[in-house]
Amino acid sequence: MQIDSFLYKFYYQWWKNIDKSIFFIISLLFIIGLFFSLVSTSLIASDKLDTNSYFFFFKHLIYVLIGIFIVFIFSSFRKDQLIKYSIILFFISLLSLVLVPIIGIEVKGSKRWIDLFFLPRFQPIEVLKPFLIVFLANILCTEKTNLTIKYLLTTITISVISFLLIVQPDIGQTLLVVFSWSVLIFTSGISIFILLALFCLAIILLTYLILYVPKFDYIHGRIFSFFNRDPGTHNFQSDKAIDSITSGGFFGKGIGEGTLKNRVPEAHTDYIISVISEEFGVVAIMLIILLFLIFIYMVFKKISFEKDDRIKLILIGSISLILMQATIHIGVNIRLFPTTGMTLPFLSYGGSSIISTSILAGIILNLTKRKIN
Repeated sequence: MQIDSFLYKFYYQWWKNIDKSIFFIISLLFIIGLFFSLVSTSLIASDKLDTNSYFFFFKHLIYVLIGIFIVFIFSSFRKDQLIKYSIILFFISLLSLVLVPIIGIEVKGSKRWIDLFFLPRFQPIEVLKPFLIVFLANILCTEKTNLTIKYLLTTITISVISFLLIVQPDIGQTLLVVFSWSVLIFTSGISIFILLALFCLAIILLTYLILYVPKFDYIHGRIFSFFNRDPGTHNFQSDKAIDSITSGGFFGKGIGEGTLKNRVPEAHTDYIISVISEEFGVVAIMLIILLFLIFIYMVFKKISFEKDDRIKLILIGSISLILMQATIHIGVNIRLFPTTGMTLPFLSYGGSSIISTSILAGIILNLTKRKIN
């Protein structure tokens, strides 16, 4: 009875203090992701695995349930505990990223995953990203450290992570973490000229790698094919995705009538927006984008009332990471950007992606809780 009473009191305090509007949006996005996982993967499972047609859906459901548990855990900590545990988990995640070139699994020429006995096909960078935001924000808000030292430490940190990602290679995630770092240091008050100089240096380095390092020939091919719209170039996935969006029209072909999920590999992860648009129309995409915008607005509204600079930076970094990842995913699907293999937060199938998004959601819920006197 005492345990039940404790759990009830703990849950009541948690529910009483969290921002219910933000929690509702997060829950709704996860539910929408589950629904579209069901309609986009059932045929894939039956055709490729010759087994239960709901194989991928049940896997997605398990990941979402784990994700909801993670959201609850991370939103339950005290703020000082959250920062402390996040920094510890940052170093653990960084260690796992270091191990990728050594014990990682190679898929389609890239080593991005580690196969652990308790967590098969685990992508370390996905878990690292949320804790990286907390780690960088903590450095930038350390009062006893000189400003130049702060920027130097964050630059070294992001350089090490970028190097480890480039070795895999994973340019998409590299750009994403560099963008998150740029948002944090810009918000913290760095000179715009220094930021532009660093940005130009990064562009020069990236251009050199793509043009002159054989390992990055595939990126060169993707960029070339992105600008070359002629048939026969390496635009198969992008062409099929944009064709699906066009053929779906405003209201879509209807549930289960789409063909993209059977024609493009990993459509339920990297091209989920196109799958949704083909079957449910552009109106469904507009509603999903609207949900993301409402989510972002509500978090920024909370930031405007926050006085703690550390919490402000973590919230800005977290929501910017979600916004940028969603923008890249949608941009690739409508051929605004070259193919990068970026998942859509909350909606795309994939265990590592769902866990990463859940950690970010838990951190956001934690830091937007009602203040307790």
